[in-house]
Amino acid sequence: MSKVRTRFAPSPTGRMHVGNLRTALYAYLIAKHEGGDFLLRIEDTDQEREVEGAVDIIYHTLQMTGLKHDEGPDKDGGCGPYIQSERTRSGLYMKYAKELVEKGEAYYCFCTKERLETLHQVINDKEISIYDKHCLSLSKEEVEANLAAGKPFVIRQNNPRTGTTTFHDEIYGDISVDNAELDDMILIKSDGFPTYNFANVVDDHLMGITHVVRGNEYLSSSPKYNRLYEAFGWEIPTYVHCPLITDEEHKKLSKRSGHSSFEDLIEQGFVSEAVINFVALLGWSPEDNQEKMTLAEMIEKFDYHKMSKSPAVFDYGKLRWLNGEYIKEMDEAAYLERAMPYVKEYVKRDCRYDKIAAMVKTRIETFPDIRELVDFFEEVPEYDISMYTHKKMKTTPESSLALLKEVLPVLEGMDDYSNDALFAGLTAFAAEKGYKTGFVMWPIRTALSGKQTTPGGATELMEVLGKTESLRRLGEAVKKLESALA
Repeated sequence: MSKVRTRFAPSPTGRMHVGNLRTALYAYLIAKHEGGDFLLRIEDTDQEREVEGAVDIIYHTLQMTGLKHDEGPDKDGGCGPYIQSERTRSGLYMKYAKELVEKGEAYYCFCTKERLETLHQVINDKEISIYDKHCLSLSKEEVEANLAAGKPFVIRQNNPRTGTTTFHDEIYGDISVDNAELDDMILIKSDGFPTYNFANVVDDHLMGITHVVRGNEYLSSSPKYNRLYEAFGWEIPTYVHCPLITDEEHKKLSKRSGHSSFEDLIEQGFVSEAVINFVALLGWSPEDNQEKMTLAEMIEKFDYHKMSKSPAVFDYGKLRWLNGEYIKEMDEAAYLERAMPYVKEYVKRDCRYDKIAAMVKTRIETFPDIRELVDFFEEVPEYDISMYTHKKMKTTPESSLALLKEVLPVLEGMDDYSNDALFAGLTAFAAEKGYKTGFVMWPIRTALSGKQTTPGGATELMEVLGKTESLRRLGEAVKKLESALA
């Protein structure tokens, strides 16, 4: 068996869509599972759609996700160039198109735009255009005369009108298509550039690609690809078409969904390892049903034969859960690098930002979640004094007011506002007074935060806020309770 070679061949048209990222990942996993090569090829034949900086986005995304290519524009493995516009300039695609013309498998077409517009027809309420092979009947002399006169032309594939074409996909099995449905697709456009479909076939063959991974929207194009392979006498690669990705309403994932690209997700506070792990599960799951996997584990477990035909649902809740698991396991330096900008955005006062970040680490699923957990460090929100009532702690607004008045002198007398010292001091106070620890801590924590739940306990909050701010908040709480209970 020949060495497995796969490729990721994106068009530089903007941010990398989740579907494209999955294609790249599956192509990478198929190659690496078999010890093969993963290639990067830039398909920029559609010059009008190209977006400036998009090639950099492709490189950056592959680098962030760990999908290292073995060959590509920056790593020539002997099959270069790996950018289609550069291959076009060498006359490569025109040479192969003319070879098909010589074989009668393709032909020059000189039809004007106006004539082509007359070929539109409506079938099953759908407007389609099937070329009528008008220029196939031109004699060799007529073709040469048109070329000599500089008449604009395209080169079309010469597909049969009768019979069927069958191709095999590893996921969807054998699929047969009526040849009457196969349009004579354009191979070389009037600007001399190859179409996406034609360049794909030529490049995949010349680069020795053994497995072609792509979205199932290309299933309908595959018969045309196969006819090209057969026309050239080339070996047909193994096709692996990935299922559609839908949103939670089972509609096709679109840019409007706000989480359709890798960069969208990173900007929303997801980590790249969680995104790539989640994307791997959009259409495949390992036999042992393990959900959280490193890239190395995915390489070991991946079997494209186990991919699903059914549409994969982009479950945002599952992605958030998975991301939270990755955040919990991040080492401290990497975590603080990502978390600190969010803490500093939401908390402007001078305090221990690193302590706040550490406090919320196990409680967030994405980094923007930090906001609602830490906003009270900036200022205590408006709250109802009913929050001081806690049945389990046996606290009420009245008992809380009495407790705060009693504990304030103790806290004023303490100089060490570290968590350990504060906890020891308050525990000793509780024991001396015969109070349960929770009876002491609940009112203090409520007074400091104005929240039902906080990322840390009373003494942890005081350590972050410092002595002056802690005492100020406790004093304000006493006034609030006195006013409400008067």
